[in-house]
Amino acid sequence: MDVRCTSLDEVRQHIDRIDRDLVTLLARRGNLVAQAAAFKKTSDDVRAPARVEQVITKVRGIAEETGASAQVVEQVYRAMIDAFIAEELDTHAALTAKAARPLA
Repeated sequence: MDVRCTSLDEVRQHIDRIDRDLVTLLARRGNLVAQAAAFKKTSDDVRAPARVEQVITKVRGIAEETGASAQVVEQVYRAMIDAFIAEELDTHAALTAKAARPLA
């Protein structure tokens, strides 16, 4: 959907709507990342560098298909993935600690 804006205010309104959609999607993605932590046995499984590169390759392809800058998409995804990995490592550690506690 290409929009032709007639003012800076209109541009900003469209960007604000997109930002709301992006944050909503990030929340959904974050929920799935948190769920993934339960299926992984080690912190190395969380880091999963081969999977990271698989995702980067995929999103660069999507960028090329949609006319987005593949370089920008890659930079954004690398930052996002790093942040989600840090969060998932915390979740994984908490789940591991909980599983290691003896039942009372």
